[in-house]
Amino acid sequence: MNTVKIRGLEVSACHGVHDYEKVKPQRFVFDADLEVDFYEAAKCDDLRKTVNYSAVCNLIAGIATHNSFNLIEKLAYECAFAVLDNSPVKRVTLTVFKPDAPVKQKFENVGVTVEVSRQRAYLSLGSSMGDRKKYLDGGIEKLGKTRGITVKKVSSYINTRPYGGVAQNEFLNCAAEIETYLTPRQLLDEIHRIEEESGRVRKRRWDDRTLDIDIIFFGREVIYEDDLTVPHPDYFRRDFVLAPLKEIAPEFFCPVQNKKIKDL
Repeated sequence: MNTVKIRGLEVSACHGVHDYEKVKPQRFVFDADLEVDFYEAAKCDDLRKTVNYSAVCNLIAGIATHNSFNLIEKLAYECAFAVLDNSPVKRVTLTVFKPDAPVKQKFENVGVTVEVSRQRAYLSLGSSMGDRKKYLDGGIEKLGKTRGITVKKVSSYINTRPYGGVAQNEFLNCAAEIETYLTPRQLLDEIHRIEEESGRVRKRRWDDRTLDIDIIFFGREVIYEDDLTVPHPDYFRRDFVLAPLKEIAPEFFCPVQNKKIKDL
């Protein structure tokens, strides 16, 4: 991957926790590393096939001057998210310096750095209560409307028998391929929000539910945390997960099973 670098972009804006900082402009300086494949641009000498760094500078300056945030952490994330929302950049590392920060001690500079990258993830969705198709349709729509998530593919819907010996109703299941610049934890939080907005009530494990969304893969990451395991455990033993995945991602290579989805 290639990198477009922006250094020392200076913007006068109003950000800070003090009242006077919200009305008196101060200096903010931005550095950014934008990872993007510009081989084609170099080969054909065409600006349209790379990142227009002038447009990125204008974008960052616009966000900085048209908003007023308490924290430069917030400013940094908003600028990084905007770059990914408005360009083909795969990863952005962005630093915000505040050289005139209200610090009593002598200092050269203060700042924060954020790193945000696009990732391909695969989700399994299921519903066994009420209008099951409506819940699945609504869940996919809510995913697509969540900042940082783009729904790329959705499998066919299939009817499956309940799993785990608790649920009584037949499920309707599907899989979705998304592109996201959220972290796995941030994605899980958004999924829980969508499930709750869809009437999900958590009483017993594997019970009937209005909407269930699981992260099956997050790129090729392998995660073992208390409430987040990726790839999802036992997904390869569950036909209601595998069948939809084989439809939309047959060539995806599982980092744990070391096989393509189509071969599981």
